Amino acid sequence: MTENAANGEPSSPGTSATIVVGATSKPGSRRAIEWAVARAVSTGARLELFSVIGGAVGAVGEQEVVQRAVDYEEAFLRNEAASLSARGIDVAVRVTNGNPTKELVEASADVGLLVIGSDHTGGTEKHRGPHGTRIVAGAHCPVVVVPDIDTTGRTGVVVGVDGSEVSHAALAFAAAEAARFAEPLTVVSTWMPVVYTGDIAPYPDMYLTDLQGTTEAFAQSMADEVRKDHPNLEIVVHVDEGDPAAVITEVAASARLAVVGTHGRTGLARFLLGSVSTQVLDHLTTVTAAVR
Repeated sequence: MTENAANGEPSSPGTSATIVVGATSKPGSRRAIEWAVARAVSTGARLELFSVIGGAVGAVGEQEVVQRAVDYEEAFLRNEAASLSARGIDVAVRVTNGNPTKELVEASADVGLLVIGSDHTGGTEKHRGPHGTRIVAGAHCPVVVVPDIDTTGRTGVVVGVDGSEVSHAALAFAAAEAARFAEPLTVVSTWMPVVYTGDIAPYPDMYLTDLQGTTEAFAQSMADEVRKDHPNLEIVVHVDEGDPAAVITEVAASARLAVVGTHGRTGLARFLLGSVSTQVLDHLTTVTAAVR
């Protein structure tokens, strides 16, 4: 494994002001790198470009192949780091081989943010590969997943809330992001009536009206929380009937950033991550942060 700053010196231990980005020479990684660079520039954070060469199975001659891949990625990332360093960005490079999920989760232990790319390009299909979901589930810090979608010209931050502890954390993260860019924050909450089968009367109007009103009052109370810390922040409350993940995804399609809460437990990641956050990450429509 190699680890070096742009000037060739060993990089310092990770801190809360560090952003780690899963970076490779593949085209799909470009948007993730660009997002992380923009974040580092706007916050003054230290940036670490981290590449993991995976797929080793112990075949004859494999060590030579792995070393070639490591050398290639390191040369690519060093070139990226030199360019960024010339712009005044504090940047380091780290390249290793192993399990990408494990290595990225471990890299998230003492940093402020982990940024990874996704080959998802929008639409209803899921993004390919399980690594993103597993990384989000196991990471020790917020994870930003950057899809292969052009978000140029988009504005605003969308956050889903349901009253859980993790949704409070997501709301705080989203509000800080919106305030930092002086953009509107949209707080999304949903409701669904009791599901029943059989030939019985339609839902009473008062029942549906009360569900809408109760949810609106709850979402408004959540919005009032962040107004204490961000009194000048423009906040829009969006309440609708429907599946939470579907509504968040739809509203976020025109936003710069979406934020969801996640329990972030390890093991059986797809099931323990949380159905809403899993579905949102499976159907990305914009850059999405998962916060625990």
